[in-house]
Amino acid sequence: MGMWPFKTKTNSKAEAVETRASGTGYTAAIMAARQSYITGASDLAELTSAAQAAVSLWSGVLASADVSGTDMLDRATMALLGRSLALRGEFVGIIDGGGIVPAVDWDVSTRNGRPVAYRVGIPEAGGGRSETVLAQEVLHVRIGSDTASPWTGTAPLQRSALSANLLHQIEGALRDTFRDAPIGSQVLPLPDSSAEDMENMRLAIRGKHGSTLIIEGVAQATAAGMNPQLGQRRDDLTPDLGKAEASAMLAQARGAVVEAFGIPAAYLNPASTGPVFRECQRALVTYTMAPIAKQIEQEASAKLGGAVLIDVETPVQSYDTGGRARALSGIIKALAEAQAAGIDPAVAMKLVGWNGE
Repeated sequence: MGMWPFKTKTNSKAEAVETRASGTGYTAAIMAARQSYITGASDLAELTSAAQAAVSLWSGVLASADVSGTDMLDRATMALLGRSLALRGEFVGIIDGGGIVPAVDWDVSTRNGRPVAYRVGIPEAGGGRSETVLAQEVLHVRIGSDTASPWTGTAPLQRSALSANLLHQIEGALRDTFRDAPIGSQVLPLPDSSAEDMENMRLAIRGKHGSTLIIEGVAQATAAGMNPQLGQRRDDLTPDLGKAEASAMLAQARGAVVEAFGIPAAYLNPASTGPVFRECQRALVTYTMAPIAKQIEQEASAKLGGAVLIDVETPVQSYDTGGRARALSGIIKALAEAQAAGIDPAVAMKLVGWNGE
């Protein structure tokens, strides 16, 4: 006879099969969070202002995008999608009749490296629920996928964990320094007095941050082997952060982190002016957000049953307006000259690689 909670042995050949969850579900997320709690801070610098500024830009650009072909990708959903892609590298949402319901965690079943079914966790105010749905019922957008696991995405900070960890360490060190270091405190020598008077003086000023920290008399200095006539000056205990070049290291680390999100480091430079910000915006939208929008278009068009178009450049005006005006003026002039010379404008445009589309 077996003891609880162990199962009793039976002579039946049919044995109970124990099932376990895969490594990307809720249990794995809890274990990863517990591991992060035990081992210390993670490498994701998500609590820094640089990372949150980049995440806000991703979310804001996608939220302001013009979406045509569907009503399910509203601005709130696009904002959540942008934040999830920036922090997690992927977004999973259930295609419901009322819109896209974002999932908080999910398991994926694949065939030939492509998802075929999902077990998703839906967040609710009174506690979440779990559902199993087919791949065609799920909007799954992922960035930074690897060939070893193309069904998952990776966040920008995970792909640049060294830079993220550097920023985390620098900001953590500065925080600890300003919290624990005796900034503004000083050692103040005083004339000889009784031990009781000196102790009372120390107790009177103890714990006052930024004021006198220690009082030392001549007798104590003599007992320590020092000349009581020398060194009778105030000694400041404030740490010299200039020698550590903390400001330069902090600026470089913040720049490296925002560059991982596709934002030029000049965006965080205090000396940057309007033209620099416009170029940073143009670089972010053109080379980072526009390709991501194309991926969202492809996934949404395949799952929502119609051609979906997402324009991120026009709403945020990331193009060079003056340059476009000058280019248009040159094109009109060239077409007029071609027509006056008896050249077909369509043929002339094809000669320069412009099909007119």
